[in-house]
Amino acid sequence: MAFLWIKFNHSWDMFDYDLENITGVPPPDADFRPCSATAWATNKNAVVAFYILAFLLALLGNSLVIFVILYNRVSRSVTDVYLLNLAIADWLFALTLPIWAASRKKGWVFGTPLCKVATLLREVNFFSGILLLACISVDRYVAIVHATRTLTQRRHLVKFVCLGIWGLALMLSLPFVISRRALKVFGYLPGCYEVLGDNTVYWRLVLRSLPQVVGFLLPLLVMLFCYGFTLRTLFKAHMGQKHRAMRVIFAVVLVFLLCWLPYNLVLLADTLMRTRVIAETCRRRHEIDRAFDVTEILSFLHCCLNPIIYAFIGQNFRDDFLKILATCGLVRKFLAKHRIASYTSSLSVPSNL
Repeated sequence: MAFLWIKFNHSWDMFDYDLENITGVPPPDADFRPCSATAWATNKNAVVAFYILAFLLALLGNSLVIFVILYNRVSRSVTDVYLLNLAIADWLFALTLPIWAASRKKGWVFGTPLCKVATLLREVNFFSGILLLACISVDRYVAIVHATRTLTQRRHLVKFVCLGIWGLALMLSLPFVISRRALKVFGYLPGCYEVLGDNTVYWRLVLRSLPQVVGFLLPLLVMLFCYGFTLRTLFKAHMGQKHRAMRVIFAVVLVFLLCWLPYNLVLLADTLMRTRVIAETCRRRHEIDRAFDVTEILSFLHCCLNPIIYAFIGQNFRDDFLKILATCGLVRKFLAKHRIASYTSSLSVPSNL
C-alpha cells in the first residue's frame, strides 16, 4: 500500500489508497512498490506551444464556422445544423486547452473541481462529435440512397435530435467525470486520475466498456453502413456533383477517426491490462503511458481541424464566407475582380459546407 498526497482546498493531505484503484498510476509490484517513474518522451515546451496554437486556431476557426452557419439562416441545411453543433462542441473543448497545456508543464495543480470540468468537456466533445457524425451519415443515406428529403426538410426535428445527442453525450461522460480526482502520488507530478475505490475490476469494465460501445462502436458501425450504401449509390448513378459535395463530410469523418481512434485503441489496451485479460508489467505500463501521451495530443488536435477542412475543401463554405464579407462591404473589389459580386444578392441560394 502506497501513500498518496491529495490536494483539497489548496492544501495537501495524506491518505491511504490502493494504487491499483487509480487509473494512470502504475500498479505495485510484488514488494508493494510502484513502478519507477520514467521521463516524458515528448518535449514539454513543444507540447505546451502546440496546445496553445491549437487553442487559438480552434477558437478562431470554430467561431468563424458558427458565425457563417448562423448567418445563412434561410439556406441552412440539416447537415449545416449538425456541423454547427460539432463546431460548438469543439469550441467548448478548446477553452480547456490552456489548462491541459499547463498540466503538461507542472502537473495538475488546479484541484478536483476543475479536473472534473475539463474531463467533462473532453468526453462530451468526443461523444457528441461521433454521434453528430453518425446523424449526418443517416441524413445523407436517406437523402441519397432513398432519394427523399421528407426527413431532411423537417428542420424542427433536427433541433430535438441535437438536444438528444447533447443529453446522451453528457450521460456517457458522467461516469468518467464522477471517478476523476486531482491526486498527487508520491514521486510523481500531480495528476487528474480515475479513482475507482472498491471492486475496481468491475467498475473499470462498466466505466469504460459501456460508454465505448454505446458512444463509439455503435455510431461507427452506423457510419460504415450508411456511407457504404451512399458511396455505392453515388458511383452507380454517376452523381458526380453530389459526390463532390460529399467530400467535406468524408474528410470530417476521416479526420475525426484519425484523431480519436488511436486514443480509444490505447484505452482498450489499458482496460484489458488493468482487468487482467493481459498480464500487466511495469514495461507494458510505461509503453501504455507513452502511447497515452502521444494519442492524447493527437485527439486534442482535432478541435481545430474541421475549420481548416471547410476552408480548403468546402467551396460552398468559402463562397458563403465571401458573400458575408461582400454584404458587409469588406471585399467588394475582390469579389468584382473574381466575378462573384452577385453573392451580395444571392443569400437565398442553398449551401452546404
